[in-house]
Amino acid sequence: MQFQKHNLPNNSKLIIVPQKSTKVFAVLVLFKVGSRYETPNTNGISHYIEHLMFKGTIKRPTTLTISRELDGYGAEFNAFTSKDYTGYYVKINCEQREKALDILSDMLHNSKFDEKELNRERNVIIEEIHMYRDNPIMHIEDMIEEEVFDNSSLGWSIAGDEKSMAKIGRKEIINYFKTHYIPQNSVVIFSGNMEGCDPIALAKKYFNDNNVSKNKKPTEFSKIDKPFTSGIKIEHKETGQFQLAIGFPALKYRDPQMPALVLLSNILGETMSSRLFIKVRERKGLAYFVRSMISPYQDTGAFIIRAGLNKENLDLAIKTILKELKEIKLKGPSEREINRARENIKGGLVLELEDASSVAAWYGKQELLTGDILDVENYMEKLKKVTKNDIINVANKIFNFEKINAALIGPMKDKSKIEKLLK
Repeated sequence: MQFQKHNLPNNSKLIIVPQKSTKVFAVLVLFKVGSRYETPNTNGISHYIEHLMFKGTIKRPTTLTISRELDGYGAEFNAFTSKDYTGYYVKINCEQREKALDILSDMLHNSKFDEKELNRERNVIIEEIHMYRDNPIMHIEDMIEEEVFDNSSLGWSIAGDEKSMAKIGRKEIINYFKTHYIPQNSVVIFSGNMEGCDPIALAKKYFNDNNVSKNKKPTEFSKIDKPFTSGIKIEHKETGQFQLAIGFPALKYRDPQMPALVLLSNILGETMSSRLFIKVRERKGLAYFVRSMISPYQDTGAFIIRAGLNKENLDLAIKTILKELKEIKLKGPSEREINRARENIKGGLVLELEDASSVAAWYGKQELLTGDILDVENYMEKLKKVTKNDIINVANKIFNFEKINAALIGPMKDKSKIEKLLK
């Protein structure tokens, strides 16, 4: 896919990715702000604002007005908050693309942040926090990153907690919004069918907001200024199985070793034919699911292995996982595994990028967080250049057992057993 990159007059970035084979048009607007930009008193505010954007504008005064209008065109629309970015998108029949642009730009530029809606949505988010906390499969992800990124905003929950949510008022929301929701902190992405339109003219019409100084500098996030250490977090809960996560500090976006780490994760635990899936589940029957994943950020990252385990299998499962990590550090993968991982990643991307909103996210996130866009062909070229020794080197860099972290939810209170197993 060929993409175009432009600067709008107000210093917002514009990415255009035409797709001739679709009748869909998608618009995604990303802002470089998320939970790691917050303070202890405002933890959760990025996610809070994301919710409030759908609660009414002067032109469209209620949630129902916005949703009914978009529903009337059969559009898909949503928003998401991460630790380092927030995004809003609409995917629609290309014949109605201007409707999508008008509604989304109205929400982003003219949301009212009504006091009544603000208080109502606060309660909704607190219930969302409870939902995640009561679900071990969801909550374990927060716990392991909290442990890996200990004493850093990068380890905080995206949704915040009951205490922080209770402190956030309209004044804090308006100040935070004005600080971070500025053109020079945003990327607008159009993807899909562009036939019969001038996308640059449309972007200038709907997203060239000039209400903010073009010289205003975006606020930086709080960088991690302490060395990574090892730690264990346990939440006692009378569940039928343990939820286990093992985590290591890892690589940032665009780290030169990232292609090798991507292949390593795929080989270890991202498919049903991966090493951990075969060894832990298929051969030993220790877990229903086991997988590995990479969480990259602008300055660091995390490599995480997760598993849902029977109570009796915890010891053997941890030993089996650690044995696989030591094995790949020592011997590396086979050439067959490397080639299979490349093809798996390529095939997954082909399927993913059939969707216009996924295309927008692929290009937009790269521009927002790195300022440098790799198309799929260039990305695959980087993976092709990775050698067995590259994977061994990155495995030895990441799987440093002096910096291993673990999180566990289940019927256990004593950390000493886990500490012994990890050593």
